[in-house]
Amino acid sequence: RAGMSASYSVPELDRIVSDIFELKKGGSACAAILPEEEVCKLCEMAKEIFQREENVKPVKTPVIVVGDVHGQFFDLLELFEIGGKPPLHNYLFLGDYVDRGYYSLDCVLLLVALKVRYPDRIALTRGNHECRQITQVYGFYDECLRVHGTARVWKHFTDLFDFLPLAAVVDQCIFCPHGGLSPSLDRIEHVQKLDRYIEIPHEGPICDLMWSDPDDRYGWGISPRGAGYTFGQDITETFNHENGLQFIVRAHQLIMEGYQWQHSNGVLTLFSAPNYCYRCGNQAAIMQLDEHLNRNIVQFDPAPRHQHGVEAKPKTKALPDYFL
Repeated sequence: RAGMSASYSVPELDRIVSDIFELKKGGSACAAILPEEEVCKLCEMAKEIFQREENVKPVKTPVIVVGDVHGQFFDLLELFEIGGKPPLHNYLFLGDYVDRGYYSLDCVLLLVALKVRYPDRIALTRGNHECRQITQVYGFYDECLRVHGTARVWKHFTDLFDFLPLAAVVDQCIFCPHGGLSPSLDRIEHVQKLDRYIEIPHEGPICDLMWSDPDDRYGWGISPRGAGYTFGQDITETFNHENGLQFIVRAHQLIMEGYQWQHSNGVLTLFSAPNYCYRCGNQAAIMQLDEHLNRNIVQFDPAPRHQHGVEAKPKTKALPDYFL
């Protein structure tokens, strides 16, 4: 290790994690905890860890699987209250840590700090929002600018996002992409061969893993999102059979109950941002898997309103809606 200036010690990481957990009003408070040069240091440490991980990260049970978080910091804290805090519990997050919610910086800062502190306890994979183009439209860029007065923190994080694994596989039998499957990828080993250290492309296998959705129609279909594909039960069953999988877990879609089984239990969608965008009225869900792959899906509601603090709500411009 190149000395204290290059990386944090364990006590320093413990303090950072503790301070973020103690935040009672999100937004600019995180800038006080970690100024820009410290964020840069944390991101560099995280890059080294992610660089050692495969495109499809193997994850062992027991583990708690989490869908989209989307900058809803107080709901993320609520999630850790329900599931239990690391390192006593292992977590797999399936991307979309930023954008839409008010506190993207707090969310991504906490998750990256936890990853650096407990690299074997926390798995973070990439979602379609972990890229430069989308974050410039849906809130993260503007939040970084507002909180830090510069876009450099946004650049540190979006550079880091290129290092995130593309998916995970739990105990070699549950495949976990953010979005879904790709007509270019028949087998998990095909995902392992991709060059992931890039901005998410507009098309191709990496794009599909981030953007695709399961559908009631058979075969591959044109996605209404304008990226990725829709895939039917036949596609799911073939992929699961070819790869020796029990089922697929993915995130990416707003589900009013927080979770949804499709394709005869071949695909589970988890969505972990309750009352999405503070107006959708949905529940959120996480999935607890024990060491025997017994599953327990836990639904939860938003953190109590008083914790959000109306005075803490930042001024944000209206965002365009792409297909939810």
